[in-house]
Amino acid sequence: MELGQYKTPAGVARFMASLFEGGEGECRLLDAGAGVGALTCAFLDRWVAGEFRFTAVEATAYEIDDRLREHLSQQLAAYSNVQRKILAGDFIALAAQAYLWGGGGYTHAIINPPYKKIGSHSQHRLALRQAGIETVNLYSAFVALAVALSAPGGQIVALIPRSFCNGPYYRPFRSFMLERAALKSIHLFDSRHATFKADSVLQENVIIYLERGGQQGPVTISTSTDDTFSDLVKRQHLFEQIILPDDPEQFIHIPTLLEQNEPGQFSAVACTLSELGIQVSTGPVVDFRLKEHLRSLPQEGTVPLLYPAHFADDGIRWPRTDTTKPNAIHRNTETEEWLYPSGFYCVVKRFSAKEERRRLTARVIDPSDFGDAERLGFENHLNILHNNKQGLPAALAHGLTLYLNSTTADQQFRRFSGHTQVNATDLRQMTYPSRATLIQLGEWARQQQQLTQAQLDARIEDMTR
Repeated sequence: MELGQYKTPAGVARFMASLFEGGEGECRLLDAGAGVGALTCAFLDRWVAGEFRFTAVEATAYEIDDRLREHLSQQLAAYSNVQRKILAGDFIALAAQAYLWGGGGYTHAIINPPYKKIGSHSQHRLALRQAGIETVNLYSAFVALAVALSAPGGQIVALIPRSFCNGPYYRPFRSFMLERAALKSIHLFDSRHATFKADSVLQENVIIYLERGGQQGPVTISTSTDDTFSDLVKRQHLFEQIILPDDPEQFIHIPTLLEQNEPGQFSAVACTLSELGIQVSTGPVVDFRLKEHLRSLPQEGTVPLLYPAHFADDGIRWPRTDTTKPNAIHRNTETEEWLYPSGFYCVVKRFSAKEERRRLTARVIDPSDFGDAERLGFENHLNILHNNKQGLPAALAHGLTLYLNSTTADQQFRRFSGHTQVNATDLRQMTYPSRATLIQLGEWARQQQQLTQAQLDARIEDMTR
């Protein structure tokens, strides 16, 4: 999509419209990036059906695409009792200007904004900064402006990517939104691609419901497999379980309804990597920059080079001849700074497949698998957990790897990240069992001939209660 826009399925539009509460007095509705009007029509259908008791409705729809705007006009013309405003032009530029002039006053906003990065020196970025908004994507800009232009008590429902929930780039947006609005509910789709079946949308989408200037209370978390909502389930959580009180980053944790354990139930899972004396770094070998030093197979003067392709079900398989990835890197003055001393490490894949069952996949690096190699290379698609660029004690490396491969750790990660990408920052944000518990777990695991997921999860549950 050139403009970063995606059509809203009818079922999603109806669900979004169903989230609005109340319905008295005059309604001023905003639909930014309205497309052909699916969201506005779903909202107005509720009014026509008598579910809202507005005395009057004014619907303002922004749409920059001339072709879509023509269809939008035809759709909204069917609602004869609605005062309609269909505006062409750039919503960010127009809305930022309206905000500076004291405009807005919307009582309701329903939006499925475009998804596209905003250049740091673009006109959009400058317009947003003038309105006091700092953000990196069109979708978060649209939501921030909808919040800014809403009247006190105004309700905002938005279908957006989940990426705003964590990471430093969206911290200013999270702060802007949470300072001005109460987070009432979040809906999560269990299937990554079910919301936009006809489009190539790789990250998870959520539906958020906000109240401008509202009093923050419990947050309703709901899930469904897809846009039919046939298996919709809901549960309320304390706000402090969604955004941890002592978290300056204000990461938004979304509990899955499949979780049996609430945050804090396992008080023994409370250590950060820093408290454990463990650091995490992204693999320093960027292969295209060191291409001339890479070798398909180990030879004299090389050291092992590890990719995610070397992950096997039972550990690390190296070298591999069934992959196009290099197995070795030449050790010399140009590559030395990118290499790690041989030792025990825990490595985690930075990317998972779109519909892969797990987000976290970790493996132990055992130096005995690499002969007499004095150095190891880690490619950029791996995260390395280490001790000041040195290896970890063997039992600790095994225990840490087992914990990261557990269902408990995977659920914790999913609470604040909907990405297929696992960043070093994400691993720092997580909490872990104590160092002693991890070592004990590693020692136990090394005595097992075979270890199933169920055995691992049961052992971790016993050790962390």
